[in-house]
Amino acid sequence: MISVVILTKNEADDITNAIRSVASISDDIHVFDSHSTDGTQEIAQSLGAHVSERTFDTYAAQRNASLALPFQHEWVLVLDADERVTPELASEISRVTQIAAADIGAFRIRRRDFLWGTWLKHAQITLFYIRLMRRGHARYVREINELVEVDGRVVELTASFDHFPFSKGITHWIGKHNSYSTGEAKLLATGAAVQDASFKTALFHKDRQSRRAAQKAIFYRLPMRPLFKWCYMVFWRGAILDGHAGLTYATLQSIYEYFIELKRREIERGRP
Repeated sequence: MISVVILTKNEADDITNAIRSVASISDDIHVFDSHSTDGTQEIAQSLGAHVSERTFDTYAAQRNASLALPFQHEWVLVLDADERVTPELASEISRVTQIAAADIGAFRIRRRDFLWGTWLKHAQITLFYIRLMRRGHARYVREINELVEVDGRVVELTASFDHFPFSKGITHWIGKHNSYSTGEAKLLATGAAVQDASFKTALFHKDRQSRRAAQKAIFYRLPMRPLFKWCYMVFWRGAILDGHAGLTYATLQSIYEYFIELKRREIERGRP
């Protein structure tokens, strides 16, 4: 058995399937809620989950607060409500947590993103996420698109978990990323988002997460970034091979990048 924490805010449509996907490997499921008003807490409690509340401030702070809950087990799996643990991953988690060496602080897991029932196999940019952590050995940094710092070695699992970011529709996804883009623009305007723009780190660092952070910092310095991102996703990564769903996802990601750039310019010009 492991412990599980699921962060929520009005996730009544998704929370049931999220909890059920981990029921076979956890008898200690926690829902860490940001004052939902749609019945999320009641649904979670009816499924046997422990429910706690905290007013949301930043993503990193919210996730760090969730890791301080009174978990019963040594290993903690962090999920979002629109994510599902596959049977293959559940089996692998049960096995590796029993035999994990003492120097392992966390496990990195591959995520599969879906749009309209299509796995975005080629369009998806970020593939691996640190989600299974030894209690007390991890903390989140960076306010938007947060990163995880781990005390100990990080090992990759072979099985995947599934992510349904469009489970509430395109309108919800756009609204959510409109909020994200504001935070990204603020970091970009202050220079915080490009501090780690090291080509050496981006190409050769042993840690996947460090490479990814450096690559993103370099990407933020590119001219015509939204167009570059669309071309990169469609042609280099092969989003076109994912059909209509892949092209749609690449376009939405490029629009998101354009939002960031527009808001950065407004901030730098002193506009509200």
